[in-house]
Formats: sequence, structure tokens, C-alpha cells
Amino acid sequence: MGMVDGKVCLVTGGASNPGLGHAIAHKLAAEGAIVVVTDIDADGAARTAAEIVAAGGHAQAWEQDVTDEAGWDGTLAQIQAEHGRLDALINNAGIAILKTLPELTLADYNRQMLVNMTSVFLGTQKAVAMMRETGVKGSIINMSSVAALVGVPACSAYAAAKGGVIGFTKTIAAETAAEGIRCNTIHPGLIDTNMQRRSSVDNPEEYVKLNAAVPMGYMGPPQTIADAALFLVSDLSTYMTGAQMVIDGGLINQ
Repeated sequence: MGMVDGKVCLVTGGASNPGLGHAIAHKLAAEGAIVVVTDIDADGAARTAAEIVAAGGHAQAWEQDVTDEAGWDGTLAQIQAEHGRLDALINNAGIAILKTLPELTLADYNRQMLVNMTSVFLGTQKAVAMMRETGVKGSIINMSSVAALVGVPACSAYAAAKGGVIGFTKTIAAETAAEGIRCNTIHPGLIDTNMQRRSSVDNPEEYVKLNAAVPMGYMGPPQTIADAALFLVSDLSTYMTGAQMVIDGGLINQ
């Protein structure tokens, strides 16, 4: 029997491999969850779901632009129609554009706020409404970053968005605690994902410095974040809300 048997879980940004959403979707499915994988990359999401099904799990894949409110309405309506409930939302979709302040454009800034923060607001608002309507004591996981906790050069817009995720999540946790709906953040450090690799192209020198600064000496595998997500979705964390889980190999503990 798995840790999350029968739980219906929505994972956004699940197309990229290696990636956090991809790893989280696989981990939850391996522990018995029914996983809905969404991404703006429909083919990539479909590949993730197909891998899960091939491994004996339960998964579906739908195209979704997390910055579009109508898209959220459609996704949640489809989950309601097909499954009747939503037990967990993992707001994982995100982007990073590493540029110093003089290099950063308003378009760069706005895009990161939209994908990394506004999408979290939209998803959380829709998921909480559905959980309340169906009486589900669910779990919402919002992906933040260690960049929201310490100053990291070339990450000002990214850090602003991820910092916003912290305050937003803590507020929602306070608003929903009495109903048994939990809302927590995960703060990855340097994790070996496609997004991390692409970010290094924008600022390779800073990337090398950060990687060398990890006390454990290496970038973490995406599975470390998937393990944390599994814990937060499972009944092992039913008394935990408004919390910040930092998983960074000791990067900011210096």
C-alpha cells in the first residue's frame, strides 16, 4: 500500500525531464496517487504520463498555461468531472531568467512574476474553492526557492516572485487551517534540472560559483524534491501548514 493511495494530485510543469514536476509526478504515482500532469508543453506532459502508466501507475496529461485563468477553470472542471475531488495541488510550473539589474528588462521581470507568482495565486484560489466545495482536507504545495531567502546575484525578479510565494502561502495557510486544508512551500537549492541548466546559459559564471558553494559538493537530484512533496501530500504531514521546507544541500546554512 502506497503513502498516497487513491489521492488525486495535480502537478503543474510536469513535462521537463529532468525536472521537479516530472520527478514529483513519478513519485506520487509510485506511491498510489492518481496524477494529472499539466504543462504548456503538451507533448512533454504526455510523455511523463505515458512513462507513469508504463510503470504501472495512474496518470493523465493535459495542456495548460498556468498564467491563464480560464485554463485553470477548465483544468479543475475536468478533474471534478472525471475524479470528483482534488486532494493535492503542486504549483510547480516556473521559469528563471538570470540577469543582473542593469540587464533585466521590464518584460523579463513581468514574465517571471506572471509565471512564478500569479500562477500560484490562480491555482491556489481555484484548488481551495474545489476542496471546500467537496469537503476535501487537501494539501497545496507551492514551489518557492532558496533565492527567496537569501540574496542571489542575477535573481532579483525571480527572487521577488518566489518571495511573494512565501507570504502568499503563509496567508492562505492561516485562512484555510480550520478546514484542514494545508498550504506549504518547498525551497529547492541547486537542483539538477533542465531549468537550472538553461539558467546557467544566461549567467554561467554565477552558476559555477553557486554550484561550488554547495557544502555537500553537488547539485541535488530532482528526486530529493519529489520526496519532500510526497511527505507534504501524505497523511504524515497533516499537522503541518504554512511551513517552509528548505532542501539545498546546506547552501544557505552558512
